[in-house]
Amino acid sequence: MNRIVAAVTGAILLIAQPAQAQSLLRDAETEALLHDMSAPLVTAAGLRPTDVSFALVNDDSINAFVAGGQTVYIHTGLLQQADSANQVQGVIAHELGHIADGHVITGAQAQKPAMGVYLLSMVLGLAAMAAGGGEAGAGILAAGQQVAMGKFLAFSRVQEATADASAVRYLDTAGITGKGMLEFFKKLQQQEYRYGTKNIDPFMQSHPLSGTRVQTLTADVQASKAWNKPADPRLQERFLRVRAKLDGYLMPPPQALQKYPDSDQSLYAHYARAYAYHRAGYPEKADAEAEALVASEPNDPYFQEIMGQILLEAGKPKLALAPLKRATEGSRSNPLIATTYGHALIATEDPKNYDEAKRVLRTAVARDDENPFAWFQLGTVYELTGDEARAALASAERASMMGDDRTAVDRARYAMAGIPKNTPDWIRAQDIAMTAQNEVDKNGKKRRR
Repeated sequence: MNRIVAAVTGAILLIAQPAQAQSLLRDAETEALLHDMSAPLVTAAGLRPTDVSFALVNDDSINAFVAGGQTVYIHTGLLQQADSANQVQGVIAHELGHIADGHVITGAQAQKPAMGVYLLSMVLGLAAMAAGGGEAGAGILAAGQQVAMGKFLAFSRVQEATADASAVRYLDTAGITGKGMLEFFKKLQQQEYRYGTKNIDPFMQSHPLSGTRVQTLTADVQASKAWNKPADPRLQERFLRVRAKLDGYLMPPPQALQKYPDSDQSLYAHYARAYAYHRAGYPEKADAEAEALVASEPNDPYFQEIMGQILLEAGKPKLALAPLKRATEGSRSNPLIATTYGHALIATEDPKNYDEAKRVLRTAVARDDENPFAWFQLGTVYELTGDEARAALASAERASMMGDDRTAVDRARYAMAGIPKNTPDWIRAQDIAMTAQNEVDKNGKKRRR
């Protein structure tokens, strides 16, 4: 029975929490856009913009979710399928409602009554089976599972409706029109029509049906003082750039090139084709598209970044240095861009560039210490310059972040042996060693039990 209970509990938890198997993408321009478009909404929700972060999930489905903490996960498919920045703002406002209202925490409340119903039906079903009523027992178990699931989904729908209402308030307080939110729900409604709403049981869904949401929210959204306020054209321009960039990076190259043919000379098309040609193995065409972007806006750090990235990944690190340096400086040393610049400096295999690589990469990890590639590059340049202790510290940081506690302990202790005692780097190595060792010991005790 314990195994059955554990399996049922696991199933409910799986429903309650979004899947974490997809990979995360990091892109400086996209992250900056999401932060800027959400800042007034975050403030309206009573949160601080510096505390709320966004993670881009490499998944082509239209979805966004929160999973604890103050991180909003947004699928790439949502950005690619949205028509405007304002539509994305409506989605973000909804997810902020989940965070501000503590829905991930209170979701446990839904599991208790659902589990209670299931356990009771399981006891009765097993008793019926033991008495010789196999079919009756199986029926009780199946009915109990359905009732338990219904209770959980009903609770989930209430949370979703509450988050919708909160989103309307945040948009109104921030002075942002809610037209995009309604437009996006209508877009989802079209998908429901495509799959046939007649076959959808509204009581077995985790969210209210999109048509119901539109009907419920329309009056409140239209009553907002921001209803007729134009959307921010600067955010829309940035959104269109990011959408084209994601298309070029994620779509199969032939599909991206069909969507953005050479006859399209818009900035967005150049952006998409630069990535598509690069991924398809046409370096000269990719270079030409990147050069067209830079020619249109020479001081744009993201256009300099793509030019440098294409050159670097084509095996031309020395040529990549100039655009990546301009991109780093133009973005005020954005950690992701700076990491690419540091990588290029190392890839030149010129010792004269190693000190600059160390400086750039140390700044990058100081501003964003959750970038394993940056720690790897920093460890590489330390090793190249003979600083094995700090190379070990960088490896310990990376291992700790990736959950490899045994490697983190080993590398941190090695670093402590070679770094002057009580210096900041030595203290950091000590912290990693102690924290990782505690995790190793804790996991060892669990296994022995």
